[in-house]
Amino acid sequence: MNPPPDAPSPRPRVTLVGAGPGDPELLTLKAIRAIRAATVLLVDDLVGREVLRYARRHARIVDVGKRGGCRSTPQDFIERLMATEALKGERVVRLKGGDPGVFGRGGEEVEHLRAHGIEVEVINGITSGLAAATGLGVPLTHRDHAHGVILVTGHPRAGSTPLDWRRLATTAADGYTLVIYMGVAQAAQIQAGLLEGLPPDTPVAVVQHASLPQQRHAVAPLADLQAMLQREGLGSPAVIIVGNVLRGLQAVQPAARLSAAAA
Repeated sequence: MNPPPDAPSPRPRVTLVGAGPGDPELLTLKAIRAIRAATVLLVDDLVGREVLRYARRHARIVDVGKRGGCRSTPQDFIERLMATEALKGERVVRLKGGDPGVFGRGGEEVEHLRAHGIEVEVINGITSGLAAATGLGVPLTHRDHAHGVILVTGHPRAGSTPLDWRRLATTAADGYTLVIYMGVAQAAQIQAGLLEGLPPDTPVAVVQHASLPQQRHAVAPLADLQAMLQREGLGSPAVIIVGNVLRGLQAVQPAARLSAAAA
C-alpha cells in the first residue's frame, strides 16, 4: 500500500528532473509524476514557468537561478539546500533546464548527495541542442553529412584549460555536427578557432529560446557567424549548431533568416 501523498519519504531522496528546453509539452510522463509528488522544488532560471503548473499547490518552490553571464545562485548553496531538505524528509526535486547530465552540473550534485547518504534518481529531459535542431527542421546526424555529434560548452569552468576550437574543427571536418551550448558571448573566439579547421562556407545556425513561442534563429556561413549575431540581435540563451546537416535547409546564404515570425 502506498503512503499518503504528504507522508515523508522513508529514506532521504532527491530527484534530478530534466525539464527540457522550455516547452512544457516536451516533459516526459515520468518527469511530470516527479514534479507532482515533490514537496520542495529547486528550480533553475531556464526552466519554463509553465512547467510549474504540474507542481502541487502547497509545494515550496525555490528559484535557484543559473544562467551564463548573469548573477547565479552559488552551486554549493544549492547542493547544501537539497541535502538539508531531503534529510528533513521532504520530497525534493531539482528541476533543471534541458537534461541534468548535459552541462547541467548534474554529476556534481549526484556526487554531493550520495556523499551524504542520500538516494538520487535522475530523470532525463530533452536537451536544448536537440530541440534547437528540431526547431530548424534538421537532424543532428545524417548518413550523408554527419555520422556523429559533439556536444561542447562555449563557457568552460573558470580556471580550466581553454577549449581547443581548432582541434574540434578538425574533428568536425571528418563528419561530425558541433552543438555548442553557452557560446554566444565567445562567438568571435569560437569562429576564429573553427575557421582554422573548417571551410569558411560551413553552415552555422544560432537558435535562441529553442522550443518556445519566442524562438528565433538564423543561419549563415561560418565566416559570417559573429556579424550575423550582431545583425540579427541574437543572444543567450542560445545554441550554436555547426555542420553540413544544415545544408538540408533552404539555400544557405549569409544571415538567411529562418525565424518563426517570418515563417
